[in-house]
Amino acid sequence: MVELIHSRFSTNTFPSWDRAQPMQILGHNGEMNTLRGNVNWMKAHEGLLKCKALGLSKDELKKLLPIVNANSSDSGAFDGVLEFLVQSEKSLPKAVMMMIPEAWKNDKNMDSQRKAFYEYYSALMEPWDGPALISCKYFVGL
Repeated sequence: MVELIHSRFSTNTFPSWDRAQPMQILGHNGEMNTLRGNVNWMKAHEGLLKCKALGLSKDELKKLLPIVNANSSDSGAFDGVLEFLVQSEKSLPKAVMMMIPEAWKNDKNMDSQRKAFYEYYSALMEPWDGPALISCKYFVGL
């Protein structure tokens, strides 16, 4: 397994060692410009999670919540949602594309299948805007 090392503290939260990177899945450079909206969007959707659809008991579902730790940095919030998507059997590339979509709406050169992907997931996921760079650990065989 490859470890990502990033020695930068978050700039939009008070610096502390427990907020330092690396996170579970990503290393991140930049700031999430839409953090408050993204966190609120995820909190609102927690109430829509269904135990049976996820194959979980009510107790197991409660252990997953909250998806976003209120004390985490912008990177920690992003990482928590990314980990949730990956653990719910979305591939890492698909989960990242859901969270940080390309500018697809007015792109006349984008193929229709990829544009349909972004259009579909835009109803389910608010874009996380702002990162200059996202590097992710890719787990093979897990």
